Amino acid sequence: MNAKGRYTGFAITLHWLLAVAILTAFGVGLYMTGLGMSPTKLKLINWHKWAGVSILVLSAVRLLWRLTHRPPALPASIERAMPGWQKLAYHGTHWLMYVLFFAVPLIGWAYSSAHGYPIVWFGVLPLPDFVPVDKALAEAIKPWHQISAFALIGLVGLHVAAALKHHFIDRDGLLLRMRPGR
Repeated sequence: MNAKGRYTGFAITLHWLLAVAILTAFGVGLYMTGLGMSPTKLKLINWHKWAGVSILVLSAVRLLWRLTHRPPALPASIERAMPGWQKLAYHGTHWLMYVLFFAVPLIGWAYSSAHGYPIVWFGVLPLPDFVPVDKALAEAIKPWHQISAFALIGLVGLHVAAALKHHFIDRDGLLLRMRPGR
């Protein structure tokens, strides 16, 4: 894989930062929901919110980068070898992930606001309420945050499985385009 076929260092950094942030926020979210109300749970809720806002910011930067910096084209040999359904899945999965990069944290922010729990990013920057306080609205929003988070993790799993398939089964070098380092 030549340098021309690789993503830029900045795109690679954004990809892996977002991946770590999403997996961490999802893990913390799963763990904290099983806890009873305690200082530990309150701390994890705040960490989860901070991660969500960070994911939102990283997603905006990543989308702006993607819109202004065309990603490298698939190598012609890989393009020819992929059936139409795989190309559709490749593009569809990426765009659905981008939608969910924004939807999951925005829905979480709306839930927190509707519940009356402010978000103070890293304990320093208070964010405005996304929606007015309304407990019924909060209860209506809560499952959508969970459903969209599980949908995002499902798409991430599909994305990882496809990358590993290309690396270990097809052995076509596609995964190397996003690998950190040279």
